[in-house]
Amino acid sequence: MSVFTAENEFLSLKVKEMGAELNSLILKSTGREYIWGGNPDIWYGQSPILFPFIGRLLDDKYFVNGKEYTCRKHGIVRKKPFSLVSKTNSSLTFLQTEDDNSLLQYPYKFNLYIAYTINGQSLTVNHKVVNTNDCKMYFSIGAHPGFNCEIGDIISFDSPQVVKTERIDDDAILMSEKFPLLNNEKHLTITNDLFNNDALIISGLTEESLVLKGNDYRLKFSFYNAPVLGIWAKPSAPYVCLEPWFGINDDYNKKSDISQKRGIIELNAGEDFSFNWRVEIEN
Repeated sequence: MSVFTAENEFLSLKVKEMGAELNSLILKSTGREYIWGGNPDIWYGQSPILFPFIGRLLDDKYFVNGKEYTCRKHGIVRKKPFSLVSKTNSSLTFLQTEDDNSLLQYPYKFNLYIAYTINGQSLTVNHKVVNTNDCKMYFSIGAHPGFNCEIGDIISFDSPQVVKTERIDDDAILMSEKFPLLNNEKHLTITNDLFNNDALIISGLTEESLVLKGNDYRLKFSFYNAPVLGIWAKPSAPYVCLEPWFGINDDYNKKSDISQKRGIIELNAGEDFSFNWRVEIEN
């Protein structure tokens, strides 16, 4: 599979054809790589696109108008190639649409565009879903970029936050209990055991960005209006994923139809939905 490149005076960008997955973001002045390399001995991913579901469905199944479908964790697009439909010196835009196989798992037609644009020392990633059906469609969508870091690095917010985290169990199904995370605090330290119980699943933040910083780097990550922010890594691993989600894993209350799923997006025929995330390298 191909890897496509773009660059400007400050940054060099690489994106894989497979999954339109972010592969590399290097600050030229230092040569520092900011994107996790996808070591298969730890976690093979780098920045998968989550569509049309985030996390796992209960029993990997769901219903549309009374018909049952099966769909794997994180959906159907992350392990399929995208087409490069636009390229400039500093931007790359990819497209994936439905096919016969996807319609067996997800019975809607769609255009899914992923656009990467570098400007100065920042990268903006736009996700756009177009409903090409003659009926409503239902979906979730999210991003999952992994950033290189070290144990002891810090995630910080501008103002103190009071939040609890939701968690998933060993079957990747959402638990009913919430767990304390930040109690009027600004900082979350990445420790060896922070992710022993899998991802932190956070809603209710009062800000739209955070800072990830270590001894020799600092980046600002903006997740804007995403209702859920996932933060995850394998325990003790040298990366962290910062994940804006429009949707969430299933819980154990089985829904009779996809339209009743928590966080689901409803899109009328011919309409589109988009969201951005942005990373700005501050030093």
